[in-house]
Amino acid sequence: MMQIRNIGVSVLKGGRHTPAQRVDLRSDGPVDDRVFAVVDLAAGRVLKTVDNPSLVGCEAHWQAGELVVEVVGQQLAATPGTDGRRVTLDYWGRAVTMTVVDGPWAPALSRLLGRGVALARIEAPGGVVYGDTVALVSTGSLERLALESGIPVDSRRFRSTFTIDTGDADAHTEDFWNGRKLEVGGATLLVGAGIPRCAVIDLDPDTGDRGSNLLKTLGGYRLEAGEINFGVYARVVRPGVVSVGDHVRLAP
Repeated sequence: MMQIRNIGVSVLKGGRHTPAQRVDLRSDGPVDDRVFAVVDLAAGRVLKTVDNPSLVGCEAHWQAGELVVEVVGQQLAATPGTDGRRVTLDYWGRAVTMTVVDGPWAPALSRLLGRGVALARIEAPGGVVYGDTVALVSTGSLERLALESGIPVDSRRFRSTFTIDTGDADAHTEDFWNGRKLEVGGATLLVGAGIPRCAVIDLDPDTGDRGSNLLKTLGGYRLEAGEINFGVYARVVRPGVVSVGDHVRLAP
């Protein structure tokens, strides 16, 4: 019997991956996941975590219209305003339409990153997600990586929506779910391809500091056709609410 071990979302793209007890999955993905992003208006692009690791240290919460972002120990809370600027920016070669928001966050984030940046709200959910809107990893895969690396592996390094407890199943059993439906709590997912990993997994999930060799270790036994896959993508085919502890079942 499989079940949901952990749930994680990040209101701020690239910000700290935050544990949640439940999440509402809609047809376009998890509600309140990657709603806002830090952007470079002059360069015309959304900032990437791998190039801006200090963003990982910023924890964001979005509730009842108020956005709270912690930047270097300072909590900045306000209702996002707008100056009417609607922009189309590049994210991994994809055009994403966003609205620039006013508030106390941009100055603090600019100081953190050492250059002028803005905060923008994504108009279409999933706009700044690299692949499908849901990401899955299994406990078996995490345990295998911990064994290979010789260090504990925090699942937040992989920024997955769901960590699934697969019991005594083999590591990377999720690789074989491609094309199958997965019932998770009150929702159903269609599982897709593996997730190619980069140096983001070597960032400390609380501070963004670099300090592990997990990508190198993973590449030692998972490199195939130039990609190092870990976990799988999925998309929502039946919306619903999913909570920690919910059963997970592969549909017949």
